[in-house]
Amino acid sequence: MSHALIIEDEFLLAFTVEEALRQLGYSSFEIATTMTEAVAAARKRCPDLIVADHRILDGTGTDAVMTICSEQVIPVVFVTGSEPEVREHLPDAVVVSKPMTLPELEAAVKAARDNPLTLREDGDAPGNSGAPRPAGSGAQPAA
Repeated sequence: MSHALIIEDEFLLAFTVEEALRQLGYSSFEIATTMTEAVAAARKRCPDLIVADHRILDGTGTDAVMTICSEQVIPVVFVTGSEPEVREHLPDAVVVSKPMTLPELEAAVKAARDNPLTLREDGDAPGNSGAPRPAGSGAQPAA
């Protein structure tokens, strides 16, 4: 059973992502609308995948991901309209721009699984540079 953590404060988009991930084989989900909820959910049950927006209610999904991934190596996909802000902190992140399509999300999930987000011990920058960029998709890990 594959578990996904969705960090998104727009419920319609969160449920859209959940349905898309269900089609990709994920079977359980936790939706967090705040950084506090996201970190608590990940500590309660480590996700097999995180899909996060950058801007959320009490901070950023990027900060939540950096906190969670400082403890675990987890595939992460950002679905956001704030790509520059994500790349400021996580230049190698897999990012899909809003609005997303199922093929874009599918390619991004594959790229994230192939190259899960790993933070150096100092938590300052990802250690997964050189990730391949999926061809023909909105999923864009930095080259």
